[in-house]
Amino acid sequence: MPIEMLDNTEGKRLGDSLRAVLDDEAKLSFISAHVSLFAFGELREELERLDSVRVLFNEPTFISDMKGLADAPEFELTRRAQCERERALTDSALELSLHNKLNQRALARACASWLREKVTLRSVRREHMLQHPPTYVIEGSGASPHLFWGQGATFTLEGLGVERRPDTLTMITHCAGDEAKAQVEFLMAQFESVWADDAKTCDVTEQIASKIEALYTDNSPEFIYFLTLYHIFRRFLQENQDHNPREDTGFFESVIWGKLYDFQKDAVIGAIRKLEKYNGCIIADSVGLGKTFEALAVIKYYQQLNKNVLVLCPKRLRENWTLWTQASDERNPLAKDRFAYKVLNHTDLSRRRGKSGDTDLEHLQWGTFDLVVIDESHNFRNRSATAASTNRYTRLMNEVIRANGRTKVLMLSATPINNRLTDLRNQIELITEGRDDYLEKTDGITSIDSVMRLAQKRFNLWCSQAHGRHTTQSFAEYVNADYFRLLDALTIARSRKHIAKYYGTQTGSFPARLAPRNVQVPIDERGELPPIGALYDMISDLTFAQYQLLSYVREDARPTYEANYREGFGNDFGSELHRTNAVAVLMRVNLLKRMESSVSAFRSTLGRVRSSCADILDRLAALDARDINDALACVDALYGTEGLDDGLDDRDAEIFEIGAQIRVDLRDVDRGALSADLSRDIEILDELIGYAREVTPDRDAKLGALRTLIAEKTGAGQINPGNRKILIFSAFADTATYLYDQLAPELLRTHGLTCAQVTGTRNRVAGKRRASGGFEDILGRFSPRSKETIGRAQREGEIDIVVATDCISEGQNLQDCDCVINYDVHWNPVRIVQRFGRVDRLGSTNKHIQMVTFWPDVDLESYIKLESRVKARMALGDASASGEENLLTPSEDMNDLEYRSDQLRALRSETLDLEDMRRGMSITDFALDDYRIELERYMNANPGVLEGAATGLHAVVSIPDDLRAQVSPGVVFCLQQRDGTHDANRAHAPLSLIYVPRDATGAPTLSHPTCSLDLLRRLCEGHREPLEALCAQFDRATRDGEDMSEYTALLSQGVAAAIRQGEEATLESLFTPGAIAQGASSEADFSLVSFVVLL
Repeated sequence: MPIEMLDNTEGKRLGDSLRAVLDDEAKLSFISAHVSLFAFGELREELERLDSVRVLFNEPTFISDMKGLADAPEFELTRRAQCERERALTDSALELSLHNKLNQRALARACASWLREKVTLRSVRREHMLQHPPTYVIEGSGASPHLFWGQGATFTLEGLGVERRPDTLTMITHCAGDEAKAQVEFLMAQFESVWADDAKTCDVTEQIASKIEALYTDNSPEFIYFLTLYHIFRRFLQENQDHNPREDTGFFESVIWGKLYDFQKDAVIGAIRKLEKYNGCIIADSVGLGKTFEALAVIKYYQQLNKNVLVLCPKRLRENWTLWTQASDERNPLAKDRFAYKVLNHTDLSRRRGKSGDTDLEHLQWGTFDLVVIDESHNFRNRSATAASTNRYTRLMNEVIRANGRTKVLMLSATPINNRLTDLRNQIELITEGRDDYLEKTDGITSIDSVMRLAQKRFNLWCSQAHGRHTTQSFAEYVNADYFRLLDALTIARSRKHIAKYYGTQTGSFPARLAPRNVQVPIDERGELPPIGALYDMISDLTFAQYQLLSYVREDARPTYEANYREGFGNDFGSELHRTNAVAVLMRVNLLKRMESSVSAFRSTLGRVRSSCADILDRLAALDARDINDALACVDALYGTEGLDDGLDDRDAEIFEIGAQIRVDLRDVDRGALSADLSRDIEILDELIGYAREVTPDRDAKLGALRTLIAEKTGAGQINPGNRKILIFSAFADTATYLYDQLAPELLRTHGLTCAQVTGTRNRVAGKRRASGGFEDILGRFSPRSKETIGRAQREGEIDIVVATDCISEGQNLQDCDCVINYDVHWNPVRIVQRFGRVDRLGSTNKHIQMVTFWPDVDLESYIKLESRVKARMALGDASASGEENLLTPSEDMNDLEYRSDQLRALRSETLDLEDMRRGMSITDFALDDYRIELERYMNANPGVLEGAATGLHAVVSIPDDLRAQVSPGVVFCLQQRDGTHDANRAHAPLSLIYVPRDATGAPTLSHPTCSLDLLRRLCEGHREPLEALCAQFDRATRDGEDMSEYTALLSQGVAAAIRQGEEATLESLFTPGAIAQGASSEADFSLVSFVVLL
């Protein structure tokens, strides 16, 4: 016959031509770089009739011995090319149709049998050794041989012409008869010479047969779980190679690295990767998981690279950070690492001069830092809340982060999602430097602002649902997936539950929490003090005129002040007036909370407030008598607030600090109005002071209850045998001082208990052995095992009881102690959780721990209503002042009073984690880092297993009893959309996990990856071997994979659901700038990665 040209179009396909000439007598030999299971399926009937088949791979395939090439520069490329050829055996791109993969099990069984009976396969050992296009030689068929060859004639569905790329032109030559004889003889002589030369080729029949057999052997659920993870996170694994920490820095031999748990090491590696890829990372691990040590390890890595590091922290946490830089301090267990970073306070960003520690702020070059670590970065979440915080946020952005060009930002944050997702956005902008398209090239997110706006819109809808619908699952269903993609790119967030689940006993264990104890006693043992509601009404009548002097400035004097504030602070007079009004409202709240805390704190505060009133009145009287000079006439606008800002969150405390820089000349005020308000306040204050003076320590019922608790806990009622340690917290230094003065001498004398006081500004120890230096001395003696200061504690004596303010409620490991007493209820319930986090820590030597909380002497609902009145009064004061955003919203999550009320109710009955707080979603609920780390560990322990595994594999599992109420029999499919048909903004596109119930009444479910992966993990975990009885049941139902019709129908339902979801996303993206999404339109746009059958 004449030479025939085939182009793999209709009527001229290689597969059809081969089928026509492969008869019972034919002998087939062919050369190809790719061989496909599904090509066998296409010609199965003809191939199974042949007596023998020889296949020669003209590129190395399934070669384990690369003959010393491992050291060659091009080895990695060679290895990757071989892996691609081996993957094509089962996973060629055009062959990944759904039905091919679902039915591959039966086909693989037939192919493996054919391979072992009739086929020999050999591969060349080196690349480019046999430079010949794919070629098929058929001898013994009819009267003459047949020869097919062409560059596109591989033994795949595409090579056979069954599948075709629309933009590919294929030319295959076919000749037979006399025209083919000479060429066949020459070609077969060359073929035989290479085939028989063991130096050039080797037999790979067994490897390929085993690979095919793996497609129909039963798989363990655990293997399918990790195979699914591998395909979901494969891009992440590849990118990691470019951003891993350098091995040559000495970092992995540092002291800090050796002290980390595995989960902390994983966080550090993850943070460094994100810092290298994105120039920023937010670590939002839960309380008690050691964010400080994780940050120190990151700092150490960059210090090894000679980078200049700045740590920004709240003022109360400054000493926590400075200790690690003291290389000669015996209290520093990390001294050998020689940390040399600079520590500054958050509020230093609001100052242009003065000292911060030993740093002269006037001459500090803020823009010289390569890495900025921000502790409690959630304090920067509201960049427009006040004029002061705007300046602070803006200065951080412009003078610190942007100034250096490539400054990296590591943030340590406690960021539960409450009712404003934008709180997190403002922290993210510190990483992105405000660039909306910052993640477009790396993650396909074209507009961060659009993602956040859409997420907020959906979040608002979610919040409007009934409380019973406020679950992680429902949240994931409401909020757009690219929001989670954004979180995944820039955050690391794990909860203690995650650590226990994914790291198990290798990290030690958390102590068991005993049920919280609640103590509710009256302030006055005799009951003569008026009820708390009546006292609040008296406090509400106070004007606090001395704290809002600007509001008394006469109209004719205001222009001077307006000019001064524009030039000195960059703000207008109205903003400053608003700030001083806010202080007055804060003082009202402050008095209420101090009254709840202790009668002593209440009494001393009333006295200070009265003194400031009287002093201003005296100055006004001197002005009237013209007996005053300029120095006495000018006073601070926030006159007399020194020492009254403890117990406030940092942002509220800053109002005091900035206001103290403002001066008012009393000659410019309305003296009559100011005198009248001050005089009226003094009358009220005198009455309140009179009540408070009557309650002496012997009448203080709350103090008496604390004595009883201490005696019980340190005596017969010890929580853990031999442990007498107690950590007592108060929001106020006045209360801490009062408790120490009343208890310390008595407990030392009667019980031999050593007490200490830690308030930041005043730290002391009872008895002759006194602490030298700051509170770290005291804490080292209080918790010497966790602080690694046992020698010092033995020399100077251990401390049994510490009375402290919230200066140590974060960043401290005090796990030698097993009991935390909250002597007052902080305005922010998050602070209660943080206090308990000092002892509720991983690896604690205590078997049990307990929290005790003192509550105001009023029923909880009345207390919540009272606080609601305070909140309403605060909001009213703000709205009337300037109409700006509420200045007094606390800096954590408390802008939703109902949310806070829920927490107060819950704290009476259980010890909460931040992520457990009802209605408070946490980013830890949607973190995927645990799955990635779990996958990396599996791959390190099982190298090459997942990379070489085929897709379309399955496992069979039973539904655990605890899941049967949520999950019915069905299938979890992992689907992959073809390139160009998926929305790049969607979380982990192009992969989808879809649960399809067998019950016709159930609808397919596409969940956020954390929800789906958590379900998959719970179904598969612990099953390292196939579940034989279930596999046998599945085989009977499907006739060993021959009849997959039921699962084909379920798969079609799942694909239809995925297409519908894609259509909804496309429609929604029409109204979202920069987010137009492409969607899959048919089953042909999907391939099957894996599936798990639930029986």
